[in-house]
Amino acid sequence: MRTKNLHLLYKGMIISLQQKDLQMRKWYSLIDKVYLRPNLLEAFNRVKRNKGGKTSGVDGISVKGFKERLGENLYQLHEELKSGTYEPQAVKRVYIAKEDGSKRPLGIPTVRDRVVQQALLNILQPIFEPEFHPSSYGYRPNRSAHHAVAKAERFTRHYGLDQVVDMDLSKCFDTLDHHLILSSVNEKVSDGKVLNLISSFLKSGIVEDGKLSPTEIGCPQGGIISPLLTNIYLNRFDHYMKDKGVRIVRYADDILIFAATRSQAGSFKAIATKFLEDDLKLKVNVNKTHLTNLDQGIPYLGFVLRTIGVSVSEKSIQKFKEKVRKLTPRNQGRKLHCYIDELNLLLRGYSMYYRVALSKKLFANLMSWIRRRLRMMIMRSWKSWKALHKQLRRMGYKGKFEKISVTRWRNSSCQLLHMALPNSWFDGKHLFNMERVKTNTLHQYYDFVLNKV
Repeated sequence: MRTKNLHLLYKGMIISLQQKDLQMRKWYSLIDKVYLRPNLLEAFNRVKRNKGGKTSGVDGISVKGFKERLGENLYQLHEELKSGTYEPQAVKRVYIAKEDGSKRPLGIPTVRDRVVQQALLNILQPIFEPEFHPSSYGYRPNRSAHHAVAKAERFTRHYGLDQVVDMDLSKCFDTLDHHLILSSVNEKVSDGKVLNLISSFLKSGIVEDGKLSPTEIGCPQGGIISPLLTNIYLNRFDHYMKDKGVRIVRYADDILIFAATRSQAGSFKAIATKFLEDDLKLKVNVNKTHLTNLDQGIPYLGFVLRTIGVSVSEKSIQKFKEKVRKLTPRNQGRKLHCYIDELNLLLRGYSMYYRVALSKKLFANLMSWIRRRLRMMIMRSWKSWKALHKQLRRMGYKGKFEKISVTRWRNSSCQLLHMALPNSWFDGKHLFNMERVKTNTLHQYYDFVLNKV
């Protein structure tokens, strides 16, 4: 029987490695596959497709700027990687706000370093992918947060493991041990040049406020290769728990541990904490790690698992509402379609992610609230009741109408305004309607996750 080539299994792969080769215990020569020009070109194309195309690293060169001299830049990377003279630049430190008010540090590599990391990822990911735990879902091909939630739901409801340890790691990416990262990679890869390349990324340093700081630990969150290295690192934990007969679901550093009883869950928590802290040198956040169950609700990846099914977490709803408020200011300074275009991006993304839950009623309530905010914006722009009456006559209504204040929030839900701006009017303005999205679709992921228990 003819063996399929790897590029048929991993879309976009340039290197033609056969499936049977993945079972090799060690890979001794990979750097020549990393610096192949077709692989570097494919790597650039992926970097270009990813978000952050306008974001530059410490050298100030954007993806667009890199592309202007693409042939020359890729040739230079090819020669540097081939000769062993390539050295990554430090990553630029930026921060993004978290839900709890704190800030998450991100590292932005230069475009040239992103291309090399992607070229390295193209080669390493297919090698390590077959070794990963079946219940690991973060940053893996053809897997998503929905798969992780479906597996968690099946463990709690199908297998009766409804006592759960919700485990939180403190600054996981920032505390990964460099020696353990390299030793974990070395279990499958013995190419010293590849290992040195990974080490150079880990130790490239961070620039913040113009000051260069060394990086002795951690893997910059924001680097293209970082998620794979984190999965390789935590794969030891995944298989350790599997060998102990403990069911887990992990999405990057978001970990759930499942048990049949509360006392068993406590034991599993102690086992996991000891291995993570002693063997992997990570820190478990004792304040956020806790025991929970279906009756109390199991929060995971923006959802909450309950006895009645999977719902959207209150934190996710409030975060969404805050984004809507910013996109629908009372004082309208642009044309309405500009606000609707921005809203549609948010509404599509939110509904596509949360449609797997019991969210039909939620989507209806949110749409009602969003249309009310838009009505308020339009009503404020009219400046007086005369424009409202004019709109009513434009809609075909006749007679005299009540004079109302166009500055009061309570009037944004009055009957006159609904007559002037009905839901169908917003449909005509092409506002995305979440009410028409099919919900409760988590079952679509069951066959996949149950075949990979």
